[in-house]
Amino acid sequence: MTDEAFEQAARGYTNTIFRVACHALKDRQEAEDVTQTVLLRLCQYTGEFQSAEHMKHWLLRVTVNESRKVLRSPWRKRMVPLEDWDAAAEEPEEPGVLEAVMALEAKYRLPIYLYYYEDCSIQEISAALRTNPSTVQTRLQRAREKLKRILCEETKEGTACVRPKIVL
Repeated sequence: MTDEAFEQAARGYTNTIFRVACHALKDRQEAEDVTQTVLLRLCQYTGEFQSAEHMKHWLLRVTVNESRKVLRSPWRKRMVPLEDWDAAAEEPEEPGVLEAVMALEAKYRLPIYLYYYEDCSIQEISAALRTNPSTVQTRLQRAREKLKRILCEETKEGTACVRPKIVL
């Protein structure tokens, strides 16, 4: 990979890599470390990418793998304050949505993030997470149900959403 191609790819994908790592790890510093590792691996990559989509898929796969390595590490911190990972949101959105997404288990949080925030298809997510597409669909469905429960409150007449503008 030429220096110019690497520089262009790094400028285009650094934020995406960071956000995916941040959502996987819930820790800003560890996400920054993973981002640097992924960019280093990209710099050292000797193969050819068929397209920009192929490069994006490769970067997502490497980011997920590096995040998993960090999660398996015995040195990993166990408790992370909410303030440390809320900076991963690129745009302000409906209050509470990011917190609700980040409150999900990792197996639900990452597919939701990749699907809604990074516009990845079910196939791309299943390849990045190395799961079946049907598993990704099931996790998305279950995550949506969990988010509805978190973002809506029960009333005597039924369920009323606290934030009716949110479409899940």
